[in-house]
Amino acid sequence: MGVWYFLILFVGLFFVFKGLFMKKQSLFIKKISIVFVGLLCISFSIFMFSTGSAEIISDLLNLE
Repeated sequence: MGVWYFLILFVGLFFVFKGLFMKKQSLFIKKISIVFVGLLCISFSIFMFSTGSAEIISDLLNLE
């Protein structure tokens, strides 16, 4: 499962860098949303790497 968390981490880093260093003059909201999605992916992957995260997710989803 750690491979998928690394993949989410790298996708999040890609989105953050893409949003910050866009060369086109695009919509400001589009830039902010790309950076926000990237930060969301990064925070999710860091949370899933922490100990006890599997139990927290199983409690939230009522998995036994």
